[in-house]
This record gives sequence, C-alpha cells and structure tokens, in this order.
Amino acid sequence: MADTVKYGIIGVGMMGREHLINLHHLRSEGVAVVCIADPHLPSQQLSLNLAESFNWPLKVFSGHQELLDSRLCDVVVVSTPNMTHYEILMDIINHPKPHHVLVEKPLCTTVMDCRKVIEAAKKRPEMLVQVGLEYRYMPPVAKLIDVVKSGTLGQVKMVAIREHRFPFLVKVANWNRFNCNSGGTLVEKCCHFFDLMRLFVGANPVRVMASGAIDVNHKDEIYDGKVPDIIDNAYVIIEFDNGSRGMLDLCMFAEGSKNEQEISVVGDIGKGEAFVPESIVRVGTRLKGRDGVQTLKAEDQRIKYDGLHHGSSYLEHLNFLSAIRATGEQAPAVDLHDGLVSVAIGVAAQLSIEKSRFVTIEEVMDENNFKSA
Repeated sequence: MADTVKYGIIGVGMMGREHLINLHHLRSEGVAVVCIADPHLPSQQLSLNLAESFNWPLKVFSGHQELLDSRLCDVVVVSTPNMTHYEILMDIINHPKPHHVLVEKPLCTTVMDCRKVIEAAKKRPEMLVQVGLEYRYMPPVAKLIDVVKSGTLGQVKMVAIREHRFPFLVKVANWNRFNCNSGGTLVEKCCHFFDLMRLFVGANPVRVMASGAIDVNHKDEIYDGKVPDIIDNAYVIIEFDNGSRGMLDLCMFAEGSKNEQEISVVGDIGKGEAFVPESIVRVGTRLKGRDGVQTLKAEDQRIKYDGLHHGSSYLEHLNFLSAIRATGEQAPAVDLHDGLVSVAIGVAAQLSIEKSRFVTIEEVMDENNFKSA
C-alpha cells in the first residue's frame, strides 16, 4: 500500500526482535519492517527467521549507515547497545534523508551526549524522535497516571517505586555487564522509574542521594579479564522543585517477588498504588480510610501482543505511529528532553554512590562541573 509506513530496525538483539514482533502485530495499522542492520550474524539470522514466519521480506545490512543510505525506510528503531546510541543518533539526524526515530532507553549513556543529540535534532524539525521509556504505557501504570491527573489524590507529595526482580539478562558480547557501556544500572535500568516519578509529581528534579552496591550478582563472572562493575541493588532519593520527593528501591536478586514493580503515589488527600505484573491499581482517600480503598483491574483492549513489557511496547508503537501520521501536528509523547532528564537523574544517582554525597541535577547538567566531580 502506498501509505504503508516502512520501518528499519538498527540492532536486532533481544529488544530489536521484540520491536519486530510488536510491529508485526501492528501490520493491520499499515506498517511494515523492510530492513534491519546488525553486525552480529546470529541476531541477523534469528530476525530473518521471525520475518519469514511473518511473510516479511527483509533487506539485511551489517551497519546502520548502509541501512540509512539505502533509503528503504521512513522510520528507524534504534535498539543497539547503550554506548552506541549517540553515534547512531547523530548519523541518523545528520543524514540527508529524514527518518523518524524511536530510540531505546537510555537516550545516551551521558548527559553531555544527550545534550548534543538534542541540539542536533533542533536543526531537523521535520524528524520526530521518541525515547523508548515505555513503562508509561503499562496498563496499571497508565491507569495510575490517570488517577493522579484526575486530582483524586490531591497534590502529590511522595512517590515510592520498588523494583524487585531477576538479574540482568545475558546480552551480545556481555556489553551490559559494565558501566562504561550501559551508563550504569541506575541509568540503564532505572531511567524508566525516574521518568515516571517526574510524571507523577509534575515537577523537575533538583538533587539526588543514593546508596548502592554489588552484593550478589555477577561477582563470579569474568569477561576479557574484567569483573562486571554494575550494581545490583540501590536506594535512591530524588527531591523535586515543588517540594515533592521520590524514592526508588531496586533489588536485582529478588526473584521471589509476586510483583516485579510496586508503585505508590501519595498526595495530600489520597493514595494510589500500581502493581506489575498483577495489573491492578488500588486507590484510597484519607477521608474514607482503609475500608474505602478500591481495587481496580488495569487492562487496555488495544493491546494485541503483551511481549516482554506487558503490552507497553505495543502501545508505545501505536502512539508513535499516530504522531508520525499526524504530519507535524502531534509531538512524540516521550521526547528528547524527557530522555535527557531521566538520564541526568540516573547519572546523579551513580555519582552520589561514588562520592557518598548528595548530587544536584545542575551539577551533572554542567559539563565543567561533571568533568571535575
């Protein structure tokens, strides 16, 4: 069809193939994946096998520049290792043919690289760039966001997010075992939660304090003579410019949990909670007390594929496709500034652990301060 939106996927490891499957389930919306790029031959083959089962012929490239130069696609999904995002995004933004972009989180591994991408993107206003902070779309999280926006809880004062889960998965070449590649656990994994905190409190972060360590996972692993340096547990406190506070409780050796994520938002007149994957939301007010707490099932009938993130990646793609088709009248739901701030909070948290002190967001946003910290 002439109005088919053609996608290319740069990086077809685990998440790249997840995007391929999600887009397959969106083909009735008029999308097609036409090309992929990845130097890793096993990942290429796994993607080709998937595409063949979907009856989607794919052009395969070993590098992202070849994919861009082919001019085969209108949209690119960047799902490569974190440390490659900056170079790839700059090549996409500076390419003669404009491509809309969905880039996996984190936007980049450093604040400085995020800022350079933002400055470059300002010169290409015809291109939409959305950051893959898809946890916003998980049905229980989305319902809790709606509850907060409705004013049911009053003015939000505190947000507490607990993620108790399994260790980091094995990735190609074990890139995610080292801070220099991932940006650190609190950037790589937790930018999702820092983004949600900003949404719930409706304010900007001011300073961050964190405590974390490598206590259980990866300590007996060695890659090219090096032991992984990614932390596996942490507490993080964020203070916002409206007086609200957020807290993250992360543990990556807690497989014995009923829910992987538990989110609590407390306002001056009520409290809301979301549970994933139990997919329920609880809402209560101070006036009605414990007996008035309601339990709501969180579902989204639009989801055709649950995938790795409880349908949120499907909804993320659906939302981005809507922005693309709006031809300049609709901004991406999760923009580059959102990506930057989520990374900045993570960087501040990593630095707080390293320096054993509060770290301000202003400090990590300032190139000179950050280099000398």
